[in-house]
Amino acid sequence: MSSNAVRFSALGALLVLAGSFLSPAVQAQTVFRIVGPDGKVTYSDKPPPSAGETRGTSANAGPASAGASAGLPYALRQVAAKYPVTLYTSDKCGPCIAGVSLLTSRGVPFTEKTVTTNEDAEALQRLSGDNSLPFMTIGGQQLKGFSDAEWTQFLNAAGYPASSTLPPSYRRPAPAPLVRVAEAPARSAEGSAPAAAQPNPRPAPQVTPPATNPAGIRF
Repeated sequence: MSSNAVRFSALGALLVLAGSFLSPAVQAQTVFRIVGPDGKVTYSDKPPPSAGETRGTSANAGPASAGASAGLPYALRQVAAKYPVTLYTSDKCGPCIAGVSLLTSRGVPFTEKTVTTNEDAEALQRLSGDNSLPFMTIGGQQLKGFSDAEWTQFLNAAGYPASSTLPPSYRRPAPAPLVRVAEAPARSAEGSAPAAAQPNPRPAPQVTPPATNPAGIRF
């Protein structure tokens, strides 16, 4: 066991877990938890068509996006586009804070996804096959748990500079929740059952104002 990994449970408990490495590719993405008209819950990396209000913040803008990378030096922009870094964190997670500090001090542009709800925990389990935090991806590489030496080794291999080359004007994207909850659109009129005929309302009875109401005000 190592003190450099924190486990996030669906109930929000944080436990210690050792970091490890997996090879399957995981891309930074927003995971949508979609609740259909029939109450069925599905997960997708795409929002439902014509979805209305969504709860949460869009977290799909990675460091390689135009807005986040426009002001980066050319070499750093190329590395960030080829090997984008995404860090998954949670509140009250000491190793997560250490991971953010390492990336920030080194000048690595990265996207931070927060894991705070049961939906976030389920999505993290689907992405990494585990629920340990911090969890970081560098391109297709997965790193579980914080290790200064291991993270430095992988960042070096990806080609990130050893010290910050970020311009003073650079602003890191704000952390965003891993999961956005969206309601699926209701079925169209053609695909839905016909509505039951509604009886015509009775006309309101005519009320003659009393003689003490000379203005004739009616309610």
